[in-house]
Amino acid sequence: MLDNILNSCRYVSDNSVYVKINQSTLEKFANQITDIKMEHWLSSSPFGLLELPIETIVNFLLIFESIDFSFWGQPKWTVINNDIKLDGSIALLYVLLKYVKEYNTTGFSNISIEEFKKILKGNIEIPLLEQRYKIIKEISNVVNNKMKGNFYEYIKDITDDITLFNIIQTSFPSFKDERIYNGNKVYLYKLAQLLTSDILHIRGIKEKIKVDYTHLVACADYKIPQVLRDLGILVYNEELSNIVNNKIEIAENSDFEIEIRANTVVVIDRLKKLLNNRFCSIDINDFIFLQKENKNILLNPYHLTRTCNY
Repeated sequence: MLDNILNSCRYVSDNSVYVKINQSTLEKFANQITDIKMEHWLSSSPFGLLELPIETIVNFLLIFESIDFSFWGQPKWTVINNDIKLDGSIALLYVLLKYVKEYNTTGFSNISIEEFKKILKGNIEIPLLEQRYKIIKEISNVVNNKMKGNFYEYIKDITDDITLFNIIQTSFPSFKDERIYNGNKVYLYKLAQLLTSDILHIRGIKEKIKVDYTHLVACADYKIPQVLRDLGILVYNEELSNIVNNKIEIAENSDFEIEIRANTVVVIDRLKKLLNNRFCSIDINDFIFLQKENKNILLNPYHLTRTCNY
């Protein structure tokens, strides 16, 4: 399936109308990269995550990353922690982890929609609340019925990305992330790849075991194409530029959305080759993601698509 992601995205890139890759700019950017060493985001143990047993962490990550999507809006959903406003993924991590610690459980199978809404209470209702609720119920049911109630125990002997990714994407329908472009199926699977990467990274950190995440491709979301566009690597045509710059919503499964995401995947792969395969794609992916903190990059708006995929 990981090969299908890359091959289908290459097809989109080769036929794109609205999004192009500026190869010369990409090559110049690659020439500036000498190293991409960085700590994985979980190694900072946000909100004391690493203090938990590895079994709890992995079971928690399955729930968290299954609903880690689509936070944008006006106003944006936010929560408060010690007088500090949190939004997006970090806010979701905070509220879910707070619940897990308070009740000493990663189980959500018996939770009601009212209880779930209370956990996610913020300044406004989180977008796609009911869809998120259905997903955690579905995830919980699969774990309880097919994995004897413990996802970590089910995958604890797996230390490679290909096997773990395949288990995730075949076991949990909510991770399906596919589109149709010119009559052809396009595979993206952002959240399944992210979950695979994070589980393997955290197990490597916590259990001190050797893991392999080198076959993962890229996590096409909002922020990575946003950075690539502002670096001049992804180029939108006038029509798409006007839509994105004016924060007009783009439909899920539209050519606009598919071309943005697919070309993002292809850029990461090309960067890997330009860097002589010294770094794996998922590390390059994370490096690009962190460029959003680079104050030398003036970020234009990211594209807006209401979806459960990212």
